[in-house]
Amino acid sequence: MDWDRFANFQPHEFVCSHTGKNGMKPGFMEKLQALRTEYGRAMTVTSGYRHPTHPIEARKASPGAHASGRAADIAVSGGEALKIIELALKHGFTGIGVNQKGDGRFIHLDDLKHEAGRPRPWVWSY
Repeated sequence: MDWDRFANFQPHEFVCSHTGKNGMKPGFMEKLQALRTEYGRAMTVTSGYRHPTHPIEARKASPGAHASGRAADIAVSGGEALKIIELALKHGFTGIGVNQKGDGRFIHLDDLKHEAGRPRPWVWSY
């Protein structure tokens, strides 16, 4: 993947903490860059790609959005979280997870397609 296309992100921000691999998909990154450009502020990625052997993914019945390279968690809270959610909907993200309690507040973004057992668009809280 040509990371030069994503001016506000670096490959190391998205590597799997378990394997060091980066399996992010260009289409997802294009949406994330468009969101970031319109947002106009720095965004801290707390989780990007997760290899299927990553402990979080390994506990699942089937690998999730992070393992497909089509998800990222962004550290954000309060009113800024609402701005990210609004922009995510505008830019075609179909999965939005909201964790806005305690430490480590974040918004999960993904662009998975609608499938049996995985309705989209979808918003959930942690």
